Amino acid sequence: MTKRILVCLTGASGAIYGVRLIEKLKSVGHEVHLIVSRWGEETLAHETSSSREDLGKIADFIYDEMDLTAGPASGSFHLDAMAIVPCSMKTLAGIAHGYADNLVARAADCTLKERRPLVIVPRETPLNLIHIRNMETVTEAGAIILPASPAFWHKPKNIDELVDSIVDRIIPHLGLSKTEIEWKGDI
Repeated sequence: MTKRILVCLTGASGAIYGVRLIEKLKSVGHEVHLIVSRWGEETLAHETSSSREDLGKIADFIYDEMDLTAGPASGSFHLDAMAIVPCSMKTLAGIAHGYADNLVARAADCTLKERRPLVIVPRETPLNLIHIRNMETVTEAGAIILPASPAFWHKPKNIDELVDSIVDRIIPHLGLSKTEIEWKGDI
């Protein structure tokens, strides 16, 4: 069954996680809505060979981060789930404190109030107490914090397999089917 998923890329390092999530969601037929923040665009260009426009060709819909009249700015716009991959600490702080000054934060606010899955993928390290408290706040509000801490138990052979270890953890938390990397207890 096709699901409508909003994927947002913000200014934290780790744009490759967002790119790969979009690719995987589209490969199994889901409808992908996309927001790339201004600093998300900068990070995307710096870290990958992709641009916002390139991702817009893969996604079904792309929105300007400052367009607070766009569908995802309303709780009545049905999304099945939302992922912020990667999520900057600025974006996390805005969500934690209800400061919805752009479409990413407003869509997250709507996702939380509508009790839909919201997966936040921070890529910051080390964390200070403000970061930790903001994570606590959004978790209490219903979000899932899924740090971009790749697994090694599956013996990844390259960066793509490390990236997939995170993306394959995100997908089930969006309410979608299980993915390729699954623990089988075979050490």
